[in-house]
Amino acid sequence: MQQTASELASLIHQYSDRLYGLKEEEVSIKLSPTKWSKKEILGHLIDSAANNHQRFIRVQFEHRPLIAYDQNSWVTYNHYNELTAKQLIRFWFVYNKHLIEIIKRIPEENLERECKMKDGKFVTLDFLINDYVVHLEHHLNALFD
Repeated sequence: MQQTASELASLIHQYSDRLYGLKEEEVSIKLSPTKWSKKEILGHLIDSAANNHQRFIRVQFEHRPLIAYDQNSWVTYNHYNELTAKQLIRFWFVYNKHLIEIIKRIPEENLERECKMKDGKFVTLDFLINDYVVHLEHHLNALFD
């Protein structure tokens, strides 16, 4: 898990400067009513951090908890497009720094504990953590395509 924590740290440091370089007027643009703006994509990453935070903690002491969320509703009701990009970037950065500290301290024996997903499948904590980093990198790359 130390390597995964390092990968996450590298990602957030690598992208934070790039994110701060985005222009406020550009990050609020929605290409269509059904597509997220860049601020909303960043907000989705904050929501992902929040929900995975629960998974990373609760799976260690609850038996196979179900922790799912409706990502579109989370983006809608957080009103990310109405916030400044700087506020979102700072929050995203600090939240991920906290997740790194959690990940580094998870006992190895807890990595095989399971969480129930919305589709009913069970996945291990190890899978959740690695998938979180892959998901984060995917969306960060998409912000700059």
